[in-house]
Amino acid sequence: MTESGKVATVSLEGKTASLPVHSGTLGPDVLDIRKITADLGVFTFDPGYGETASCTSKITFIDGDKGVLLHRGYPIAQLAEQATFTEVAYLLLNGELPTSTEHDSFVETLKSHTLLHEQIRNFFNGFRRDAHPMAILCGTVGALSAFYSDANDISNAASRNLSAVRLIAKLPTIAAWAYKYTQGEAFIYPRNDLTYAENFLSMMFAHPSEPYKVNPILARAMDRILILHADHEQNASTSTVRMAGSTGANPFACVAAGIAALWGPAHGGANEAVLKMLAKIGSKENIPEFIAQVKDKNSGVRLMGFGHRVYKNFDPRAKIMQATCHEVLGELGIKDDPLLDLAVDLEKIAIHDEYFVKRSLYPNVDFYSGIILKAMGIPTSMFTVLFALARTTGWISQWKEMIEEPGQRISRPRQLYTGSPERDFVPLAKRG
Repeated sequence: MTESGKVATVSLEGKTASLPVHSGTLGPDVLDIRKITADLGVFTFDPGYGETASCTSKITFIDGDKGVLLHRGYPIAQLAEQATFTEVAYLLLNGELPTSTEHDSFVETLKSHTLLHEQIRNFFNGFRRDAHPMAILCGTVGALSAFYSDANDISNAASRNLSAVRLIAKLPTIAAWAYKYTQGEAFIYPRNDLTYAENFLSMMFAHPSEPYKVNPILARAMDRILILHADHEQNASTSTVRMAGSTGANPFACVAAGIAALWGPAHGGANEAVLKMLAKIGSKENIPEFIAQVKDKNSGVRLMGFGHRVYKNFDPRAKIMQATCHEVLGELGIKDDPLLDLAVDLEKIAIHDEYFVKRSLYPNVDFYSGIILKAMGIPTSMFTVLFALARTTGWISQWKEMIEEPGQRISRPRQLYTGSPERDFVPLAKRG
């Protein structure tokens, strides 16, 4: 953040405040309002913080109008098409892409931390078998702090780095075991001869009774899904991680808080909502009627998986996910799944329908990722878990950046109070 040299002057009831204007590398300038209360005696009002920069960050930049998403300056399309998830994880954590030697060392370090403490294995037995996998994930990640007390020393750089590695390495194991537990199947331990994505698929679908061979097309698809969900600037869950972290809480607790925020259907459950929408449509013959209902503002029917709160153009992640989706469907030879056929037809109609084109309601990353995950045999209850698995890298990178920021302060939003004014207490006997 740099001083632009510009100053905005705001006057209110005879008082004047001079607000410095700061410039970032990219994006609009921001007004520094930190002295507005002292100078004018007022707070600012911004529900949802949609117009407020809550921090400085060097990790991710989004220009929603232009459909741009950069990680440390690199376009998401280049990363998804040419890099691996572990390269992107290193980039988010350290600011630069790794050299071959650095990447090999990073991958080996991750592999040395994929195993869970055996007592954590017993921890799973405390959950009901019909528990939602997100409940298991949230509880187990939070419980990691009970096993790694060194994580409490957040002032120590080595401790922060070790916590970051532990989280990125162990999330696939916890996520896969959450699925296995709900299915009543045996836990599969990590394999160090596999890549990050391959290892996760192995722990999800392998069985002790027979060998499991990872399909390279599916592994690459999973790797791309992880890359495309790794970080997305200051969204609800990332802001939650930062807010929890500002209190000095240990990183496992902070990421557990992020998982809880991601669990909400308005955030991490969007791809699951796509499949529910498709199931409700039922068949290709019902698409025209459904489209008509979507266009009718009074119907209350929404087109899930199209458009995005941030992107007013095509979601840059969706283009890669679209190609990946068709690769997966082709590899698996899926031609007779009614739900997937329905999704393909709906995609074709919406892309060319003038109503949706005018409103920039293009398919987003959630539309395609839900189709891919279903095709791969991953149940809808695991969709948000997969999201959390990918986003953990972004969360812990954002957490580290925040902790290492000079002058970092505890988060403390203000409010516009609309309750009763001060009043006197009335004893119970006199309240009628």
